[in-house]
Amino acid sequence: MSEETKPKAETTAPETEAKKPAEKKPKAPALEDKPFPEFIQQDYIPALQKALNSQGVEDLDLKFAKEKLPSGLGINEDCWQVVGKWQAGKRQFNLYFPNEDIKSQKLFTCALNGNKPSTIESFLVDERKITLDLLVFGVVQRLNAQKWLTRN
Repeated sequence: MSEETKPKAETTAPETEAKKPAEKKPKAPALEDKPFPEFIQQDYIPALQKALNSQGVEDLDLKFAKEKLPSGLGINEDCWQVVGKWQAGKRQFNLYFPNEDIKSQKLFTCALNGNKPSTIESFLVDERKITLDLLVFGVVQRLNAQKWLTRN
């Protein structure tokens, strides 16, 4: 038999069931997607407490409260804030959340010896994604820049 007259082998594979794409498991929501008060109380405050304790701050009192912003901002409304005090209240910082959202505007103040803060600073304004670790790191870095955590 010549090449042309040989029966051709079947080249098509038998029909198989159509393969379904693997189903993706839904991702667990990020900590930062929790409702604002829940995230602050359950995740942020404990993480900040641990980070500052590891920096040698032993008598840290952290609270989450809705209080007035310092005067001078022209805003006379209550604002959620994380307030940290130590050394028998001699050192205090406040992290303000005017919009009850960790992804929106945040402000920071610090003061010594019970005085009112002299400067209100924007906090983590250039960051694209705000995470728990970044919020903790930002406060530790800011307090370290104040030379409140370690001596330089």
